[in-house]
Amino acid sequence: MFDYFPIDSKEFDGPVLVTGSSGCIGSWTVALLERAGVKVHAFDLKIDKRRPSLIMDDAALNNVVWHAGDIVDTAVVKSVVKESGVRAIIHLAALQVPFCRADPVAGALVNVVGTVNVFEAAKACGIARLTYASSVAAYGALENSGAMSTLYGAYKYCNEQTAKVYSEENGLHSVGIRPGVVYGVGRDQGMTSKTTAAILAAAAAESYTVPFSGKASWLFAGEAASAFIRAVAKPHSGAPVFDLNGEYISVEDGMAMLRSLVPNASIEVTGGPLAFPMDKSDDPLRAFVGDYGRMPLDTGIRYTYESFQHSIQTGKINVRDWL
Repeated sequence: MFDYFPIDSKEFDGPVLVTGSSGCIGSWTVALLERAGVKVHAFDLKIDKRRPSLIMDDAALNNVVWHAGDIVDTAVVKSVVKESGVRAIIHLAALQVPFCRADPVAGALVNVVGTVNVFEAAKACGIARLTYASSVAAYGALENSGAMSTLYGAYKYCNEQTAKVYSEENGLHSVGIRPGVVYGVGRDQGMTSKTTAAILAAAAAESYTVPFSGKASWLFAGEAASAFIRAVAKPHSGAPVFDLNGEYISVEDGMAMLRSLVPNASIEVTGGPLAFPMDKSDDPLRAFVGDYGRMPLDTGIRYTYESFQHSIQTGKINVRDWL
C-alpha cells in the first residue's frame, strides 16, 4: 500500500519531526517517511509503538528516533526541535472530539497551547517547513456553515488563526490541512472512527453497528499522511488552509464494499449523517503541494480488512481493546 504514496527523500534537507506520532495519521506519516529514507524524529506524550507496529516491522521502527514529552510543555517542545536538528515539522498531536468534550481544559492545553508551542519552537529554530492538522470540525466555528459545533472544532479553528498571525507577524509560514473522516489501520479513536471499527469487526467475525449514515468522506490514513508530507517537501509562504476528504461516498456504500469482501459480515448502519461539510474538493490542496497519491476506496477497505486479519492472527490486535 505504501507504493500508492511515493515520497522522494531528495526533497528533504534534513530530518523531519512528527508530533502525535503514536496516533493514526502520525503512525502512517512516520512509516512513509522512514520507508522513503527520510530521517524521522517521532514525538508523543509517551513512546507508544502500538499503532506504528501495525504497519512497520521492527527494523523500520528501530530507524526512528523516538521522543517522549508533553506538547503542553514549552521548554520540552523547544528542546526536542532544537536538539534533534529537524528541518521540517508535521504537527499532528491533538485530543479528539470526545476527549475535548470530557475535559475542555486539557483539550485546550493540548490542541491550542500545544500548537502555539510548536510554532514558537519552529520560530526559535528557523524552521521553514511546517504543516499542522486542523480538521473538518473547524467549520463548526464558522457562522452559517451548517457544521456541528464542538470544542475540538473551535480549538482547531483557533489554530488556523494562530498560524495566520505567525505568518504575518513573524514570517513563520505554514500549511494547514483539514482532514475529514479518516479510515484505515490505526484509526481507533474519535467519533468518526466507527467506519474503521466496522472493518475490524468484519475481520474478527464480530457484529458491529456504525452509528451514523449518509454521505461522508472516506480518507485513507496513508493518503492523509502523504498529503502532510508533501506539504513540507518544500517551503511555502503564507498560512493557507486546505480541505482533505478523499472520496465522498455514503457510509452505506462503503459497507457494501466491505460486504463484497465478507458476504457474511454482520454490519449495520444506523443514525443520521455527520454534520460536517465533507464534500469539499481536495483539488486545491493537490494543486498547492503537488501530487500526494490517491487510494481508491475499494482497495483501501480491502487492504485495511486484510491487515486487520493478519494483526488479529498474529496477536498484534486484541479485538476487545479496539472495538
